[in-house]
Amino acid sequence: MNPLKALAIFVANYQSPSVAIKEKIYSSLASFIAILILIEVVHFASFSGSFSLLVLASMGASAFLLFVIPHSPMSQPWPVIGGHFLSSAIGVACAHWLHNPAIATAVAVATSIFAMHSLQCLHPPSAATAMIAVLGGPEIHAMGWQFCYEVVVVNAGTMVLLSIVINNLIPGRRYPLRHSHHPHHADFTKSDHKPYPALKEEDYQWALGQIDGVIDVSTEDLVDLYEFAAEHAKNRTIES
Repeated sequence: MNPLKALAIFVANYQSPSVAIKEKIYSSLASFIAILILIEVVHFASFSGSFSLLVLASMGASAFLLFVIPHSPMSQPWPVIGGHFLSSAIGVACAHWLHNPAIATAVAVATSIFAMHSLQCLHPPSAATAMIAVLGGPEIHAMGWQFCYEVVVVNAGTMVLLSIVINNLIPGRRYPLRHSHHPHHADFTKSDHKPYPALKEEDYQWALGQIDGVIDVSTEDLVDLYEFAAEHAKNRTIES
């Protein structure tokens, strides 16, 4: 098959999440405000105190998670602060003990991912922070462990504080996430609730559009989850 034709088919078959235009605007403006304030805060602290602060590039990726998918488990305060701090510490250790930059970087990223899994603070941009600790150059290396608590904690902590303020000013958003059902759930738990017809993929697609914000799941994933749950419920009924 012609490579261009194959690429065209691939692009045509890709289905992005259905997101209202207002959500796209909210996410973009929130990210703009947060990064602008972060840079101003870091510059002010650098000039007025004894800190040697930097704005980490990985905060741009954190801004994406915090303001595009703020309800994701990876966007919550502990994953953001814990993930960045843990990864920075691992990165500093690797830069200090492993003298081959390629090996040190690879070990820092892999170990950070394992550590974040273990401590339940998965935050993808944190892997970039681990890389910065190794590849950031003489200025970063000279800071040593100060990089973790002077630079990383200030950056990540500021982003979380801004996320708490900004996201809760946006209609339909709740940050930090409090695990609770949509108010609509109460109707389904009533004893006189009647069963609904079998669901189709277009029903899931419509439902995704009723929830404010971006839900990091596809229609196909929802259908598969429903089918697995239905199969499990059927087997449980047979076994009982």
